Amino acid sequence: MITKGQERCLYVFPTDEFRRVTDALRSAPVTAKAVRDYSRVLFASASDESCDKQGRVTIPSKLRVYAGLDRECVVIGANTRLEIWDAAAWSEYETVQEQAFSQLSEEVLPGVL
Repeated sequence: MITKGQERCLYVFPTDEFRRVTDALRSAPVTAKAVRDYSRVLFASASDESCDKQGRVTIPSKLRVYAGLDRECVVIGANTRLEIWDAAAWSEYETVQEQAFSQLSEEVLPGVL
């Protein structure tokens, strides 16, 4: 499944992981506006795509426009999903985030790293 991600990238989920996310959102309170808003954008933009015989995947035009994918892109592993970024946008994001990366480890992974 390919869908909109944060910071104008695309998320690519294996089917089982997308089901897990779907189940988690299904159990979230529909009375919470943030849950409704997030679910609407995530599911309305989701597209079930398959690889062709050469292992390529077509990205729907509405998702290419959202992520600014014109020519060069970057595919990164992000734990249980892949992310597809416009190459220039990824470079800019990575430059900014490198500054905070070492500081984030204590907040994100306390006692792990």
